[in-house]
Amino acid sequence: MLLTIKKVKELYDISRITLINWEKEGLITPVRTPKGRRRYKKEDIEKLLGMLEEKPKPKVVLYARVSTKKQEEYLKNQIRRLEEYANSQGWQYEVISEIASGVNENRRGLLKLLNKIKRGEVEKVVIEYPDRLARFGFEYLKFFMESFGVELIVLNGKENEEDANKELAEDLIAIVTSFAARIYGQRGGKKHDSNTG
Repeated sequence: MLLTIKKVKELYDISRITLINWEKEGLITPVRTPKGRRRYKKEDIEKLLGMLEEKPKPKVVLYARVSTKKQEEYLKNQIRRLEEYANSQGWQYEVISEIASGVNENRRGLLKLLNKIKRGEVEKVVIEYPDRLARFGFEYLKFFMESFGVELIVLNGKENEEDANKELAEDLIAIVTSFAARIYGQRGGKKHDSNTG
């Protein structure tokens, strides 16, 4: 589709001077009418404006997690194994890793991953074990990802029993601590209310 200078201004708010400068820089070549008037190809203008630029290909995200700072070495090894797998597949990837309990719902890394999925920036998510993603609710997260066309790849079904039990114990302590804080917080509030009333 060929556009006049006036039409280009109307559609894209690009002035005549800008068009002529682009032409001088060799960024755009107008088509000349028999009377010598300039006409611009719509796709040339849009390409220059980045409208037709291809979006970067959605990437593969490698997600790694451990519960505590003490497991930092395990986290490094987890990332290394995920990277080896991604490289063996020839994939471009991004690593999202974090130190947070598997029962924590406000994990920064997990939220970052879910937001990337919502924006359509992810094609595949690779994790080492199901509970790296979440201690509970793994199937919900898997369903969420699949509903956005994202493939979830779990490299290993079962975790080393000793590591798994240790981390599960830490996660259970985190749950108990969280509930205890809530209960004592509420009791403290009630006691305070009865004194004032």
